[in-house]
Amino acid sequence: MLNTASPVIYLASASPRRGELLAQIGMDFRWLVPHAGEPEVDESVQRNELADAYVMRLARAKAAAGEARRQLRHLPSGLIIAADTTVVVDTTILGKPRDHADAARMLRLLSGREHRVLTAVAVQRAAHMEVALSDSCVRFCTLNDDQINQYIVSGEANDKAGAYGIQGRAAQFIQHLSGSYSGVMGLPLFETTQLIQHVCADRATKEAVHE
Repeated sequence: MLNTASPVIYLASASPRRGELLAQIGMDFRWLVPHAGEPEVDESVQRNELADAYVMRLARAKAAAGEARRQLRHLPSGLIIAADTTVVVDTTILGKPRDHADAARMLRLLSGREHRVLTAVAVQRAAHMEVALSDSCVRFCTLNDDQINQYIVSGEANDKAGAYGIQGRAAQFIQHLSGSYSGVMGLPLFETTQLIQHVCADRATKEAVHE
């Protein structure tokens, strides 16, 4: 169990995969997702924005939005965890597919080559926020149309950056992974725990100074 001086931990994400990863390391947390009608973070890529800057900006924005929701709902103070993942081929950012045709386009682009998976994670406590970036390299085998169509029909391509999830059927497509498995899955656990420990330690130091 991670020692975080027992703050309440909120996951500002609706991703079941990120919840599974936090549970995997024994972390107790509360979901903090937008209610119907509440504003959500705009995930559009800005003009000339590089992939690294894009995912880090969105992770920060999602953490800030989570903290705003916590305050509006008068929930106990605590740590907000938020993350964003994107797939990059050369300089092309692949977000979540719009439809089946878009998912097929992405999978054909990934077929038989390497791509980067970037996941930025942000941890916020009150006004203090820190962010870290996980950068992994994944190589796909060559995919034929039948493999692509069967994968899309399975539903796993939906709502996933790059139209695939490493923890599911797409594992059979991956020839090589260099980097963080949990980062490719959507929440790099090493970086996340390091950020939590650092933010908690910083808070404890500030409180000790003011005593």
